[in-house]
Amino acid sequence: MSNAETILDDRPTKPAILNGLRCKCPHCGEGKLFARYLRVADTCPVCHEELSHHRADDGPAYLTILLVAHIIGFVIHFWWVYFRPEPWVMATGLTIGSVALSLALLPRMKGMIVAIQWSRRMHGFGHNG
Repeated sequence: MSNAETILDDRPTKPAILNGLRCKCPHCGEGKLFARYLRVADTCPVCHEELSHHRADDGPAYLTILLVAHIIGFVIHFWWVYFRPEPWVMATGLTIGSVALSLALLPRMKGMIVAIQWSRRMHGFGHNG
């Protein structure tokens, strides 16, 4: 195995993504990834991995919208076909569900994006060794 392959293999993507989805440090999987709701910590409190290099930007929001829209779309279909609720009940329920699902998924999608960037050594993550 060459040096380049060794460098790329020391940060496996799948475990990093799973740690990111759990909102944990992509390196150790124990420390909190976020200092606040969506603010990524500058360093991991456990392993001291530098995390300030991330560039998640709008990616997590797009992924969250994509997932929530598909989930709510199926819910609309099945709810209407099997239960035929009043329109105001359906609108209220789907609004509350959409907001709750969005708030739950957004930090997880951001954690996943940061973890992918860390594992692929993007945006300055490669300088840590």
